[in-house]
Amino acid sequence: MPDQPVRDITDPQALRAIAHPLRLRILEAVALHGPLTATQVADHVGESPANCSWHLRQLAKYGFIAEAGGGTGRQRPWRLVTDGHRWGDGEESPELARAGDAAAQVLLDLEYRALHAWMAARRQESPAWRDAGFINQFLSWYTAEELGALQSEVRELFARHLDRLDDPAARPPGSRPVRLMAWGVPAVDGRAVDMPAGGGPARTGTENGES
Repeated sequence: MPDQPVRDITDPQALRAIAHPLRLRILEAVALHGPLTATQVADHVGESPANCSWHLRQLAKYGFIAEAGGGTGRQRPWRLVTDGHRWGDGEESPELARAGDAAAQVLLDLEYRALHAWMAARRQESPAWRDAGFINQFLSWYTAEELGALQSEVRELFARHLDRLDDPAARPPGSRPVRLMAWGVPAVDGRAVDMPAGGGPARTGTENGES
């Protein structure tokens, strides 16, 4: 499939629009079951249609969902906009930084809860699904450029079947929603290897009894 479009979010209000647990649940319902009307969303998230309708309009205002066509009012269906979203690259205003941190925290809280739910329920899954689920943990050394390249590679892998969100007919028999989450962050207490004037990697630690 073509590369996933990525939207750079520079408006703090757009980030505040998703820094809300209920709105993330609404987005997920539309992603997995949409297009959905406000009434149908309400059935999935356990809120009133009026409340869901208001939140859907806010999500649409900032480009996270769009009208799917047909219907009016609360019977108007909404679909997910499957563009990727990116914020916080390079210089950012203090307001954007605060909004981005809040949005990231809400997103992580949602995924942590989902991970714990899987860990609690995985023994009731079939062996095939239980064995397919995984948690990988690594510790290694990267330059900033290498870590950035790894980020791009992971994004490409995760977006491989993104078309299945838009097109239910593209979902193969036996498939089910799968949550994909990855991070690669510099260790806060890890010091970078110094580069000497000659350009080669500096010696670290001790060698031949010298310190």
